[in-house]
Amino acid sequence: MTRKILTSLLLLCTLFSATAQRQMERLNRGLVAIKGENNQVYIGWRLLGTDPADIAFSLYRGKVKINKTPITASTNYVDMNPSEEIYTVKTVIRGKEQKVSESVSLSQNPFISIPLSAPAEGITPKGDTYTYNANDASVGDLDGDGEYEIILKWDPSNAKDNSQRGYTGNVYIDAYKLNGTRLWRIDLGRNIRAGAHYTQFMVYDFDGDGKAEIICKTADGTTDGTGKTIGDAKADFRNETGYILSGPEYLTVFEGISGKALDTQEFYPKRDITVGDNPTPEQMKTGWGDNYGNRIDRYVSAVAYLDGKKPSFIAGRGYYTRLVRVAWDFRNGKLQRRWIFDSNEASNQNYAGMGNHSMTVGDVDGDGKDEIINGSSVIDDDGKGLYTTGLGHGDALHMTDMDPDNPGMEIWQSYEEAKKYGQYGLRLLDAKTGKTLWGVDGGGKDIGRAMASDIDPTHPGYEYWGSVGGLYNSKGVEISSTRPSSINFAIWWDADLTRELLDKNRIDKWDYQSQTTKNLFTAEGFTSNNGTKGTPALSADILGDWREEVIWRKEDNTELRIYTTTIPAVNRIPTLMHDAQYRVAVAWQNSAYNQPPHPSFFLGEGMKTVPKPNIKTNK
Repeated sequence: MTRKILTSLLLLCTLFSATAQRQMERLNRGLVAIKGENNQVYIGWRLLGTDPADIAFSLYRGKVKINKTPITASTNYVDMNPSEEIYTVKTVIRGKEQKVSESVSLSQNPFISIPLSAPAEGITPKGDTYTYNANDASVGDLDGDGEYEIILKWDPSNAKDNSQRGYTGNVYIDAYKLNGTRLWRIDLGRNIRAGAHYTQFMVYDFDGDGKAEIICKTADGTTDGTGKTIGDAKADFRNETGYILSGPEYLTVFEGISGKALDTQEFYPKRDITVGDNPTPEQMKTGWGDNYGNRIDRYVSAVAYLDGKKPSFIAGRGYYTRLVRVAWDFRNGKLQRRWIFDSNEASNQNYAGMGNHSMTVGDVDGDGKDEIINGSSVIDDDGKGLYTTGLGHGDALHMTDMDPDNPGMEIWQSYEEAKKYGQYGLRLLDAKTGKTLWGVDGGGKDIGRAMASDIDPTHPGYEYWGSVGGLYNSKGVEISSTRPSSINFAIWWDADLTRELLDKNRIDKWDYQSQTTKNLFTAEGFTSNNGTKGTPALSADILGDWREEVIWRKEDNTELRIYTTTIPAVNRIPTLMHDAQYRVAVAWQNSAYNQPPHPSFFLGEGMKTVPKPNIKTNK
């Protein structure tokens, strides 16, 4: 075979790989109609990633069409002459109105209310009582009707950080339809400890049957949504300090519609070593980093398109010292391991300690397949190390196309260990290579927070800030010595393309002219989760147009609310849930220290045309 022919074949293979379509959800229009001020009605709906470019829409109030010409500039509308009739949206393709439609009743409130019933209070082996708080949530189409359901984790009031001794109550996972119907409840049992680092639950359609599954770590005594127990119901592996450091560990796939356990396998990454009182220096070096059970149970999880076509489940254990990541596929009703990455292997030793309290996923090298970004290290789609920066672990991590002038995506991260990060405790890195583009002096401190979003339209690309320094533009120039009051989450909420700030139960906007933060919305009587992290149950593009919703719990845990914007916008962008990087970010948002979702492309002031999602919807 000649070199010319071989080169052509390699090019064709590369093009095929890069153009493989990713399996995504078949969503409905997510239509909302909300009565606002002055008796006006805000109406919003989804533009799908699979819609033709020239698609338009018609709106009906009852049987009356309320738009004079097809709607093409946005996917929302304000009805100035409303009634209590049902609103309907229809598509218009090549000038012809289609029969397929979707309808919704008028809502009096800018939120969907889901009533909750908390698990009963419990008593620990030492006689201490505990109650339950609604905690992290996720979304998935569990029944295949195109509408999202809400999957909610319940944490006991005695949930512990891994560094804290003591017994905890059981962890529960519920599923709810948007009309408030509870579908099922899973009890993870006494052998799964409660806390932010123990249970991550990934909700996704892993097998492509059109209905989402739930995958998480389980143990003897876990009871599925149908009442069936996994393993030995009587087993109790809690030690006298409340830690669970022995006994079998499992990974289970649950059916979304019923909560039924579909398949259970031995959990990987394994413990491998017994945590003892006197580990040898070699055990400390190649083990999990302590001798009492803190760092051995630091888990992270994610979803990734490792073959560029179908989603895989990623299970991670460890990031302070030993770092292990395992990729799993769920195909034909069975869990199968795709690969294992272990920093204890000779070729991977530089990856030890290069993790994060979360991880993100995306195609950093442009081959159409996802990489796993641990923080200071990246694992390629094939389970081999792509690169490590050597900068150590940290608490916060963001990745998207932040600087349109720099090809590909960037990573903005904070770091914890001054001996490893050197001068810069905050860094912007090229996602493909790990090269530092610029940084902010960390002053030898543990830099706990970092945030990046386009919040100032007068500077191209994103703005960046953290718990040291001021506010910076994409070239590392300080544009304000005052930084926003929030270093937490972000949300697209109002009419423009810049992003708003989400923290605790508030949505705020950075006023770049006065260099102050101004409140847009506060959910009175509702609250955030995870202590000082102040994170919502979930933020994601769940309803209406491309802008995001936020889910908070009521302070007394009797209700969840999904809040949506009612501010008319003049831009038209496909639902962010059909951008694969954003969609998997919504799935892994509940992993350890929750982080906000970011798309694969630059979304902000001055953005170019949104790239057409290279996807196909499932059955």
